[in-house]
Amino acid sequence: MQTTNSPAKPKIGVMVVEDHILIRMGLMTISEVEPDIAVVAHAEDGKEAIEAFRQHRPDVVLMDMRLPGDMDGAQAITKLRAEFGDVRALVLSTYGAEEDIYRALQAGASGYLLKDMPITTLVGAIRAVHSGQEYFPAEISSRLAARLKKSMLTDRELGVLQMMAMGKSNKEIGVALGIVEGTVKIHVANIFSKLHVIDRTQAVTTAIKQGLIHIE
Repeated sequence: MQTTNSPAKPKIGVMVVEDHILIRMGLMTISEVEPDIAVVAHAEDGKEAIEAFRQHRPDVVLMDMRLPGDMDGAQAITKLRAEFGDVRALVLSTYGAEEDIYRALQAGASGYLLKDMPITTLVGAIRAVHSGQEYFPAEISSRLAARLKKSMLTDRELGVLQMMAMGKSNKEIGVALGIVEGTVKIHVANIFSKLHVIDRTQAVTTAIKQGLIHIE
């Protein structure tokens, strides 16, 4: 009986975007243990990622959320999708802040994983995203749902909140923003209501945990 070998399926081409070299090298070893996945490119920041995508056209992008320079992971995904259309990006992050997850989803990410996940989870996510599915584990989905339920702070309220985190008084915030102190008090009250807190310390702590503001 004569048999013919069926043609091998093309591998899933993956690009790794990660600025920490040890993590990047670890992710690149997926090619060695999964026969249907090949890492075809890697980059250290958003600018390199766009250039590498142009050259290699990977099927799936593993994107770190926090990148050096003036372009983070969400912004890099936005730029990639603007130039190339349906880019399938899977965000990897050390942080599970609701705001980070929300920004990644807004940018068009197809999934979001924390970096302490098992390798089997990452491989499953890559295959799912490549097939056109979204991949948000239960923990990430619950945080995203909580974020979507909350009323979004306005740009002005975020600005006031950032200054509160710097320890500025209502009067100092008013001077900095060019508004009267009474208006600042209204913004502060709105912030307390939306974040479900009762004082400045709780507001700042909650905002940092949710990724609404960042303290250098």
